Amino acid sequence: MMRSEAKDFVIDNGELRTSKAIHDFKDPDELYKNLVEMIKTYHPSDDLQVIEKAYYTAKDAHKDQKRKSGEPYIIHPVCVGIILAELRMDKETIVAGLLHDVVEDTFMTSEDVTREFGEEVSLLVDGVTKLTQLNYEADKVEVQAENLRKMFLAMAKDIRVIIIKLADRLHNQRTMQYQPPHKQREKSTETLEIYAPIADRLGISKMKVELDDLAFRYLEPEMYAELQKDLKEDEETREKSIHSIIEQVKQNLIDAGIEATVDGRAKHLFSIYRKMLIQHKKLDQIYDLFAVRIIVEDEMTCYAALGVIHNLYKPVPKRFKDYISMPKPNNYQSLHTTVIGPEARPFEIQIRTYDMHLTDEYGIAAHWKYKANQYGETTAETEEKKMAWLRKILEWQQEMSDNKEFLELLKSDLDLFADYVYCFTKDGDVKNLPVDSTPIDFAYAVHSAIGNKMVGARVNGNLVNIDYKIQNGDRVEIITSQNSRGPSRDWLMLVKSSQAKNKINQWFKAQNKEENIKRGKELLVSYAKTHSVNLSELLMPEYMSAVEKRYGLLDWNSVLAAIGHGGLKEGQVITRLQHEYDRNHPKFATDEDILTAVENKKNEGESSSHAIIKSKSGIVVAGLDDISVRFSQCCSPVPGDEIIGYVTRGRGVSIHRSDCINIMNLTDTERKRIIPAVWAISDEKGSRELYRTELLLFANDRKGMMMDIARVFTENNIDIKSLNTSLSKREKVTIRIGFSIGSVDELTALKSKLRQIEGVWDIERSSN
Repeated sequence: MMRSEAKDFVIDNGELRTSKAIHDFKDPDELYKNLVEMIKTYHPSDDLQVIEKAYYTAKDAHKDQKRKSGEPYIIHPVCVGIILAELRMDKETIVAGLLHDVVEDTFMTSEDVTREFGEEVSLLVDGVTKLTQLNYEADKVEVQAENLRKMFLAMAKDIRVIIIKLADRLHNQRTMQYQPPHKQREKSTETLEIYAPIADRLGISKMKVELDDLAFRYLEPEMYAELQKDLKEDEETREKSIHSIIEQVKQNLIDAGIEATVDGRAKHLFSIYRKMLIQHKKLDQIYDLFAVRIIVEDEMTCYAALGVIHNLYKPVPKRFKDYISMPKPNNYQSLHTTVIGPEARPFEIQIRTYDMHLTDEYGIAAHWKYKANQYGETTAETEEKKMAWLRKILEWQQEMSDNKEFLELLKSDLDLFADYVYCFTKDGDVKNLPVDSTPIDFAYAVHSAIGNKMVGARVNGNLVNIDYKIQNGDRVEIITSQNSRGPSRDWLMLVKSSQAKNKINQWFKAQNKEENIKRGKELLVSYAKTHSVNLSELLMPEYMSAVEKRYGLLDWNSVLAAIGHGGLKEGQVITRLQHEYDRNHPKFATDEDILTAVENKKNEGESSSHAIIKSKSGIVVAGLDDISVRFSQCCSPVPGDEIIGYVTRGRGVSIHRSDCINIMNLTDTERKRIIPAVWAISDEKGSRELYRTELLLFANDRKGMMMDIARVFTENNIDIKSLNTSLSKREKVTIRIGFSIGSVDELTALKSKLRQIEGVWDIERSSN
């Protein structure tokens, strides 16, 4: 928020302003114009050609796609771009926002993005693309944790990745009404437990509060509607009351010679709901439904304004918080005081500087890199504080092999309902810890070595028990001893911070590492024997390295130790080793194996429909699993063609069209090698396998013929792989075109369009 934006009385609904601006436009081009106008209000450069190029590239890539609402898909990336512009992000971030779905959902590749927009944009798009696989389902904890690990690694490379993802999630939540109920709840749970807290950690309150409310709307629809209705009924009276207070505050500040912007902020619905839950109260028992915000030039004036307020209204005891001297973990700074207003109703007043307000609204995005050049500001310290949390998460990733444990720690650390206490080291440094933290939490917050050697603690100069609950303002001193045996497992029941729990667990794992390595090795060998696995074949350096990389562990001993202490299951590791081995040693059934299997099925009296087994090739053949299947080049079958399998000598099964001339000319002896085959129906939505085929075009030779043919292929988004022509003495041309296509239906449609080309008089499927 700049100084010119809030001179008058404003009721802030807690949303990014773009939420209304976006809904004013349904035409993508109008939305894009809105985006450009927003960028021009803050960007130091007038050269927006790269943003225009990104818009038209994305528009073309998504041209045939629709959203669930029925609107053109391009509206979504443009709205994401607008949200990023509201956060005043740099051009590269907005370009990546416009392109964030092209690699995932269209024909464009990462290489295309790199070529057209450069390495920086490509890395941002790639980072966001990897995040789209996040799946928040209780029965898929392992998958979720793995994807969360990927997300934080992407964030570590460039924090703008998560800002784009947050913008993507915010627009998706705004349009969640078009999703089925189960999807609404699934995505909203993910938003509330993962994305809103991440926005909070990065200090982007504008995003955080709106994500909270939108998720709340779908997770507790009845409560949401009831709160909204009750607040609406009292809205006019409440606004008059806020307006009266604001005018009174303004006048008193003017009388004191303090220049300030004063506005009112209604508490957002989820914040009210949370307060009702924590305090076990009904809505009519919650009085501070709004806050008055005072914004001044500098820090000293904040405290001067506080004096004016406490002179004007009676402060509520123990409700004053100085977040300027002791910022929140996300670097939020402000003075908070609750006072008794007119009609004896309490309300909150927040006092901050313009820079503090900008940081609160936009967080880590408040001072992006190009602004440092424009305004001479440095943001290294601010970014360093916000990134400290991310570094802690990455440290967990390296230390923890147990995905479920990692996920529990992460969710605990992101807990929206967690509150903090502020305490001091003996040197006066501030530490913020979760409410009810103990001296053990404090010790590990200082350093893991301090925690591991702790034998006691003093608070405010007095000895305390290690289960003492630290209070705001406590001065804590940890007593250590080199003779300490280390932490006790009982400490895990006392500590509140995720960091302390993780460090204590890591200590026990490190202490017992040799024993865990030995046990892990025994478990691995035992499992291999029980399941008839040849372990010596699997324990090759390249396969072991793949397992280490998969679970983020440094070496094979760490893998064995993880198995030993239960962080990894031996079956998991064997399966991963076997997978790597199989990739390098594909299994081929002999022709005798296949023919015997087919004969056995016949003898069992099973029809071919009951005897089919799926192959990874997209073909289902009778007999054995994992058969080497290849497509014959003589007839190039595609899905929709009637097909059969032919058991070749030593080369698995070749798939032919049933009308293939080579199959029709087989001898009676060779026909015994024919087996049933059908096309497999993919279970994966949106999956589209392409199959190589060829067409022969017979036409009268003319100028421009090849250009017309190429245009038909381009319009149908089909790449020509090979093309050969021959011309007869009678000026008749034969054109052989090789390409890949998804089905016979697509091929029929293509042939129909090719027949409309002037001069084409016949088309055939190629047969070699």
